[in-house]
Amino acid sequence: MLVYLHGLNSSGRAAKADTLRARLSPYPVLAPDYPAHQPRAAVERLTAFFADLGSACPAVIGSSMGGFYGQWLARRFAFSHLFLINPALTPWDLFPSRLGEIMTTALGETYQVTAELGEATRAYGIADPCDGVPTTLFLDRGDEVIDYRIAESLYRDCGRLLIWDGGDHGFQHMEEAIDCIRPHLSGPHPA
Repeated sequence: MLVYLHGLNSSGRAAKADTLRARLSPYPVLAPDYPAHQPRAAVERLTAFFADLGSACPAVIGSSMGGFYGQWLARRFAFSHLFLINPALTPWDLFPSRLGEIMTTALGETYQVTAELGEATRAYGIADPCDGVPTTLFLDRGDEVIDYRIAESLYRDCGRLLIWDGGDHGFQHMEEAIDCIRPHLSGPHPA
């Protein structure tokens, strides 16, 4: 089983989720909706979602803010592997440049970017990701929203890093990522 965690203004019906479902069939791909722009509510909803999976030990793939929440959840639930796509690992550093912007989620909810939103994410940051959670990062150097070097620096000593020239925050290397994920779903779970 694979669980996809969407980014900030996206949803469980995002193009990445649809691509994962289509390309990884017959393996189940679950993609819960959650309010990524409300850190406490996002964590509460995702915690309940993973608790409802019981003893399942899914692989989890998080994109952007989904990667941020996935990283935190991986320290609380048993994941067979954590995959991160252009993850927003320090969102409190990203929000200040967007203060005052009005954003709309894929589900139609409008919200304003505030300093409080950025600060609220700090409670779910991971100080040291090198604690044994098996993690693979998929990074595009051309990401115009998040500097890929942040994730590269945090995980260089403990994660598998796949970094491509070009691309963008939407991530242009999904087929390569799927080729990396598929063997994990079909065989023994490598670290």
